[in-house]
Amino acid sequence: MNTSSGHALDSTSSSTTSNNSPFLYGYTPAVAQHFDNHPLPQATGRGRVVRVDRNLLLVAAGGDLLHLPYPLTGETAVTGDWVWTGPNRAGGRQILGVLPRRTELSRKRAFEDSSAAQVLAANMDMVGVVVPVDRPLTHNRLERTLVAAWDSGATPLVIITKADLAAVADDVVGKVILQAAGVNVVTTSAENGDGIDELLAHIPAGGTIVLLGPSGAGKSTLINALVGRDVQDTGEVRAGDFKGKHTTTSRELVPLPNGTVLMDTPGVRGFGLFDAEDGIGEMFSDVEVLAARCRFSDCAHQGEPGCAVQAAIADGVLEERRWHNYLKLQRELAALARRSDAAAQRAYQREWHQKVVSAGKSQRWAERETAERKESSGTKGRAGKRR
Repeated sequence: MNTSSGHALDSTSSSTTSNNSPFLYGYTPAVAQHFDNHPLPQATGRGRVVRVDRNLLLVAAGGDLLHLPYPLTGETAVTGDWVWTGPNRAGGRQILGVLPRRTELSRKRAFEDSSAAQVLAANMDMVGVVVPVDRPLTHNRLERTLVAAWDSGATPLVIITKADLAAVADDVVGKVILQAAGVNVVTTSAENGDGIDELLAHIPAGGTIVLLGPSGAGKSTLINALVGRDVQDTGEVRAGDFKGKHTTTSRELVPLPNGTVLMDTPGVRGFGLFDAEDGIGEMFSDVEVLAARCRFSDCAHQGEPGCAVQAAIADGVLEERRWHNYLKLQRELAALARRSDAAAQRAYQREWHQKVVSAGKSQRWAERETAERKESSGTKGRAGKRR
């Protein structure tokens, strides 16, 4: 039977407030209602995926952390997913189902020809985009990551780290605030403890925040400062190219004493967008508003009279770099859509070919048969004329 919201999360657990309880991993009244809205009659417990370890899932269920296989239904699960659990035939527990995700952070899979999504995290309330000040600010990368953050359904938050290491911190902060219009920006120094309380104040009670940024950005050090002890390894960053070691090798939920849940992620080198039209609309709303003001609805923004976009660039209202990055992201999404359509087209062609073969004819045979009919018809016509 299902457990009701607000009661024990697993019938085999003696305490729902133990160190491994899902209550410490973001189980709030809203999550309880989400379970109630998606009942599973044979389930006896509720849990959350804390980490994915190859072919097993580390799940906080009741008062335990359990390594459980993927559900027999074939559903996939990622860090942050909420799951129904129940007994298996051996007397242990198994995952019976994965709840629909309230939010989902995705990117296009790394290889160029892919048109599939890679889900990085699920059911987070905030996406913390980590920007270190000890390296040059990459505006296009920041915009791209914020587009994905908006598109996830969660609330983006820019977290500036290592503010104590660079004399140019104020300049970087100013540029980020302009770049991330509409997104809150928090400046932190994990070494000095600066900005930690302000960061926590932005996260809703019991909420989950995923930290996203390049290797060596200080995510693990920031988590240690938030937790109050060393729970994540940290590594040195090379001064020449600002690259750091991947001290985080998997996505894992880390509960804080105040009920907030953090998710650290391995450093992300690239962030290919996947079906992120909504995110682009949020991040580049100013650009889309300008485009709607053009004199012609089909304006290509390349010198047509009455183009509001080009006028804004000429007046310094719209940064030309930002406009070109918007076009680049749009082209990327269009190319992804074409690859998806091309895959569907190839599948259709294979199906068509199979139908031809199954009828006992190849395409060449059909063409030859048509040509022979035409030739035969022509021969008969010439013979009639001779008579």
